[in-house]
Amino acid sequence: MSFGMFCAIPLPFQLWDDKRVNLMLPCLPIVGGIIGVLWWGSAELLVFSGIHLMIASAALALAPFFTTGFLHLDGYMDTSDAVLSRRPLEEKLRILKDPHTGAFAVIMTAALFITQFAASYAVIEKGKQLALLIVIAVISRCCSAMSVLCLKAMPQSGYGNMFKNNSGIAHKAFLAAAAAIAAGSSCFIAGASGLIVVMSAMLSFIGAISYAYINLKGVSGDLAGFALVVSELGGLIALAAI
Repeated sequence: MSFGMFCAIPLPFQLWDDKRVNLMLPCLPIVGGIIGVLWWGSAELLVFSGIHLMIASAALALAPFFTTGFLHLDGYMDTSDAVLSRRPLEEKLRILKDPHTGAFAVIMTAALFITQFAASYAVIEKGKQLALLIVIAVISRCCSAMSVLCLKAMPQSGYGNMFKNNSGIAHKAFLAAAAAIAAGSSCFIAGASGLIVVMSAMLSFIGAISYAYINLKGVSGDLAGFALVVSELGGLIALAAI
């Protein structure tokens, strides 16, 4: 269920059970691990192939968006439109749900792609510690799932309220354990440099979700997706810098 909702890779069959919806968010880091493996595999293949650095960088920058069907990018654009409008709360919430694309969404998406491409260029050029891409994908989804479970959901957020039902301390503990395993793996892969990447992804998420939450007085799927995209960008920049 979690894989079918949060990943665009086709499944041979899809099963939906309303009684197990509360398990979808704890499974999100597992989905992130699969997406991260694909991201890492793409990077290794691009480095090995020897194709032009610019083309390889563009492919690596776009890879995580294609594997999720641009789901989280949609939340990033909607949230950017709402928050940067600097309107009263009621108007921000209306903009958040507006299906039309505003100027702020276009501007912020352009800024995202430029930065993502630049970071991917540096990562491909170095061609080192690429396995940390897996960790970035897992950490960002641990943070995203935890934010939905821990923060107050917007009243109009169907997904936020749906996932919180029948969720308790065990779900949060599982997410915390998954994040700890990912952080430990990053240290095993790259030592202190791996921890820098993890901390960058986490702090990027915290900054993004805090800014959006304060402005919109609640969390929703769009806000969680917005912060996830920023988190992955922060981790990718750190990987490019180390």
